[in-house]
Amino acid sequence: MAALTLGPLVFAGDRLAAIVAIVVFLGVAAILTGRVDERLGNWSLTVVPIGIIAARLGHVVLHWETFAPEPLRVFSIWEGGFAGLAGLAVALLYTLYVFRDVRLRVWSIGALAGAFVAWNIAWQLVASTKAIAAPSESFAMLDGPDRSLADFGARPIVLNLWASWCPPCRREMPMMATMAANRADAVFVFANQGESAQTVSRFLAGADLEIDHIVLDQGYALAQHYGVSGYPATLFLDATGTLRSLHFGEISRETIA
Repeated sequence: MAALTLGPLVFAGDRLAAIVAIVVFLGVAAILTGRVDERLGNWSLTVVPIGIIAARLGHVVLHWETFAPEPLRVFSIWEGGFAGLAGLAVALLYTLYVFRDVRLRVWSIGALAGAFVAWNIAWQLVASTKAIAAPSESFAMLDGPDRSLADFGARPIVLNLWASWCPPCRREMPMMATMAANRADAVFVFANQGESAQTVSRFLAGADLEIDHIVLDQGYALAQHYGVSGYPATLFLDATGTLRSLHFGEISRETIA
């Protein structure tokens, strides 16, 4: 999945597609406001937050069992998690409620349709992941002898590239540690990028985290191998070690599951 990189920050492909759709929608709505009816301007500025809130709530409803123990996580929108169809459906219902005039309904629904097409095109461009075999080289481990990814056995691997200076990495790490401890169907490998063993140990101690399988990739070999340009990045490898999916940016427990 492609991403937009701004310095050390990375915008995941799904969020990039959503941003493209919103920009296209507001642009079309601005044109229609000037040429068709000025009421379309106020409508467009209102329907966007309504759609975003509805998309988030739709995601929460679909995965309520994981939100129930931590209900405040509903507001953690930076980790992703939106049901696009739910947002679009609520935006459409709101539009039909606001506009009773057939002409305005046609123009407003056309703007929503345009945004959906823009999202779909952007998503198709960023959704593909190239199948890449795991590197054969071995890497230094925080505890224990050097290991290659193949040494973790014939199970799928969740490979997390992170750094202690990266705020999204620090936010997702406790959740990732819990998932690693509770999932027996995959091996979680945490590859620190460019930091020393002392720095990594100090961070884990300060965050009160106990994590196995920590790789010290001080030469950024894994990031270069997989073409990762920012952190965090979570890669999903199948049992043969082949990359099947890649998530840029902070990740939610629902996405991992």
